[in-house]
Order: sequence, then C-alpha cells, then structure tokens
Amino acid sequence: MAGRRSSLGFLGMFGRSSDLRQLDAALRGADLHPALVPEGVKLTIVNLMKDPWPDEPPGQAYAEVAQLFSYCVAGPEIFESSHGLQQRQDVERRVEAAVQAGDSFDAQIVLMALHAKLIDAEVVERYGLSAE
Repeated sequence: MAGRRSSLGFLGMFGRSSDLRQLDAALRGADLHPALVPEGVKLTIVNLMKDPWPDEPPGQAYAEVAQLFSYCVAGPEIFESSHGLQQRQDVERRVEAAVQAGDSFDAQIVLMALHAKLIDAEVVERYGLSAE
C-alpha cells in the first residue's frame, strides 16, 4: 500500500493534495487564515499527521490539529474570543499535556509553531517554551 503523498501543486497546473486542502479548510474553521501560515509549515504539519494516521486521518483530526495550531498562533485571548472559554480550556489542557509529555503528536505541533516563529509570546511565556 502506498502512503499518502502531499503536494503543493506546480505552477498552477497540478492541484494541491487533498490533505493540504483539508488542512486549509480546518485552519479557516479554526479562525486562522491559511495564507498566514507558510506553505512549508502546512506541509510539515500534514507530514507529521502521517505518523499517527498512515492511511487517512479520521474526520475530526484536521480540525483538532488546526485548533491547537490556531491557539498557538493567536494566543489565549484571541482564541477565546473566536472559540469560547470551553474550547480555550480544552486546548490549554492539550498544550499542558504536550509540554509534560515532551514527545507527543501535540508537542510536535506546538514545537512546529515555535520553530516557525509563529507562536504567540504569551503562549511561550505561559508554558515556558524554548527552542534549544
């Protein structure tokens, strides 16, 4: 069985792969415009998703990844204003668990936001994140 292949397209001739289109839609749903996320970061995210889901991620996976990434980029207050207190608390529990686990899938997403320098300063400070 061949693995999923991610593609950005080429000169407008070949379309974006399904996983990148799904991630873009999920980012929009998480109130983060996909144009604000560099293509290399999105490609890395969908490639990270291939580890826990080698065939195809479950339906809600893109939305959950996008919410976590959106929280990291927007910060707690802006995220809460778009999604509400309950979703903010849910995502904050995921970030706390990721920081404690150190090498979980969620930790990789948070680390991606940190390394890409897209992460909100308040998130970095609140969780004591550093890229060393």
